Amino acid sequence: MPTFALSAIASSLLMMPVAGQAAQIATDSGDYSPLPAGIDLGIIYYQHTRHDEFYASGDEISDLAGIEELKTDIGLLRWVHYIDVGGYIVDPQIIIPFGKVTLDTVAGSTSSSGVGDPIVGGTVWLYNNQESKRAFGLTALASIPIGQYDADKGPVNIGENRWKLITQAAYVTPLTETFSLELIGEYTFFGDNDDFVGMDREQDDQYGVQAHLSKSFGQSTKAVLSYYHDFGGESSLDGIDQDDELDNNRWQASLQHFITPDMQLQFQYGRSIDVENGFFEDNRFNFRFVKVF
Repeated sequence: MPTFALSAIASSLLMMPVAGQAAQIATDSGDYSPLPAGIDLGIIYYQHTRHDEFYASGDEISDLAGIEELKTDIGLLRWVHYIDVGGYIVDPQIIIPFGKVTLDTVAGSTSSSGVGDPIVGGTVWLYNNQESKRAFGLTALASIPIGQYDADKGPVNIGENRWKLITQAAYVTPLTETFSLELIGEYTFFGDNDDFVGMDREQDDQYGVQAHLSKSFGQSTKAVLSYYHDFGGESSLDGIDQDDELDNNRWQASLQHFITPDMQLQFQYGRSIDVENGFFEDNRFNFRFVKVF
């Protein structure tokens, strides 16, 4: 497989365990609406995606790269605890990804399964107006490179063999009694992977924007339309730039419903809009279960 294709596949695959196609942490509507101190959330996510189109510099090169299909089945376990620190709501949390990634090419099939790199950190809300339901929060999350990783499989891994620092800033505001808007900016710093198929892989900082427009139907149900756009993140192998900088976007529709006052289900469907470098996401199916403690 050509080196540029290998690196670009890595740029796509290494982001999948948490975020899907590009965003390092793909947020959902409601993530930045703070809950009272003392509340805990136990969350389970499941994501299934399929891709058979691969792009480099805006052109599809699936045949050139020998790619037939990429399949991912990824789960996440997440625990969030809300506390009060000096009058500010803070939510220390841990995220543990697990699952399977399979890449089919003309040369054969490669897959990886197991537990990925755990992510720890949290959000602090610098502004939290319960009456107006407006809020502003800052997040810092660190990805710890102790997950399943096989250097010979290169991009087809659950773990990444590198540190990451993921930062976000988010603003939440109601538009009407039933419509709300959430705007999120993300910026990620990457450590080096010093054993990527025998090469040293470095990656520039990545940044992006996320937006959620939601409509509430009573107290229990909410429909959401989301948009994600990601930039940057060009990688290099042994010091050679790979020209795989992101300029990718996608949309997603969600339905959230509380089946009881302390249990919520969420179903999502989405797909890519435009891809400059990486896999075009034909179909994304997500499921989330939240238990409030």
